Amino acid sequence: MALDPVITVSGKGVFIPGADIDTDRIIPARFMKCVTFDGLGEFAFYDVRFDSETGEKTNHPLNDERFAEASVLIAGVNFGCGSSREHAPQSLKKYGFNAVIAESFAEIFYGNSTTLAMPCVMASAENIGRLREAVEAKPDTIITIDVENLKVSTCCDLEFSVSMPESAREALVSGRWDPIQELIDNDSAINDRAKALHYV
Repeated sequence: MALDPVITVSGKGVFIPGADIDTDRIIPARFMKCVTFDGLGEFAFYDVRFDSETGEKTNHPLNDERFAEASVLIAGVNFGCGSSREHAPQSLKKYGFNAVIAESFAEIFYGNSTTLAMPCVMASAENIGRLREAVEAKPDTIITIDVENLKVSTCCDLEFSVSMPESAREALVSGRWDPIQELIDNDSAINDRAKALHYV
């Protein structure tokens, strides 16, 4: 089964402040007791979105109605660090995010996001700041990530270059971002090779 290539991703954005946002902040461990990833979206950033004592919403950006339709997450340095839980990018994807723009990413989080067809692109601190200002001044700003050409542009004429590992870019634009699907698609070739090996 061919997977859809990810050439561009567009949507409204929201900036999540802070450096070194780890996977426990993205999805607290107590919400990982699940058989599937379904429903994880409601727990994304739960402990910073809700007050631990009152249960009331905090002033976290994801609770701001202006950013209710955001599908592009904007962040700072070392996003997705900490433990290697796959639940973190899964919760973001289920929440409704289709891409992340940050200064840098933790490697395992990055790989897990790519296999969900959720591009993570890296931008300079200056351009992250410019994008944040644009989004916060005008929350309905549409951000477009050109994965093929590694550019970010907005409807307010902001444009800048971004980067990502070539292996991830190629996997996304060619529709080969899910290694499990790759194995399924090549099942007969794998069986043929196994038969040709004397030790199998």
